[in-house]
Amino acid sequence: MVRKINKGLVFVAVALAFGLTFSAYAQGNMKHQDGAKPLETGTFHGDVHKTSGRATIYQDEAGKLLLRLTNFKTSNGPDVHVILIAAKDADDNANFLKSDTERVELGTLKGNEGDQNYEIPAGTDLSKFRTVSIYCERFNANFGAAPLEKF
Repeated sequence: MVRKINKGLVFVAVALAFGLTFSAYAQGNMKHQDGAKPLETGTFHGDVHKTSGRATIYQDEAGKLLLRLTNFKTSNGPDVHVILIAAKDADDNANFLKSDTERVELGTLKGNEGDQNYEIPAGTDLSKFRTVSIYCERFNANFGAAPLEKF
């Protein structure tokens, strides 16, 4: 009796054997599905507000930039935003309103858990804006930050 081998199942089994996650597999497939390629990525840190997950910037075939948060989790809070900051990293509770740190607003946080996407405005200089911050406007506090590195 001849059995057909499901290539997808074989890949998942091999990936699990090497400690890769399905999320990493899905991110890799985004490149093939919509023509987007990953440019930069970083892992969130934040102890006071327990922020974790990954931030990845993708560029599609038309040049449009997209920030994707995966396996994301942070504290719940009022008036929380996703911003890019012109800094190499950000400490817990950094107050960007009182500093001269330049920032690019990407929008209100869509949820404190789960994968989510944010459009990056055209013309944003990624060589200048090096960190993704989850920032609470109401309390002027950085909940978490992900310093970005090139792929």
